[in-house]
Amino acid sequence: MKATDLSDPTLTLAAARFAALGSEQRLSVLRTLVRAGPEGLSIGELGRRCGITGATLTHHMKVLTGAGLVAQARRGRSIICTAAAYDEIRALSEFLLSECCADSCTPHESHDHD
Repeated sequence: MKATDLSDPTLTLAAARFAALGSEQRLSVLRTLVRAGPEGLSIGELGRRCGITGATLTHHMKVLTGAGLVAQARRGRSIICTAAAYDEIRALSEFLLSECCADSCTPHESHDHD
């Protein structure tokens, strides 16, 4: 079995991003922004769609932004939120699957023990 290098910066980054998604509300926010596409949503509309408003939404956006999974930009008097990190979200999935079955037995290996 291969040992995982816990000092790997990719592992550290992935852990931070998964931690940011460790809340149902934050996951809901990210999914809502992914569904909205690259044009994003105003903070007010995002709150309405997710059922999260005020300080709670602000907190969740700070965590997701800090993890590099969403972005916020001012457009006129509105704050527009986007899931600007489609590549990062895809990279999280690839991180999980990159070593899929790496430690499993191949058909050529024997399970017989003498």
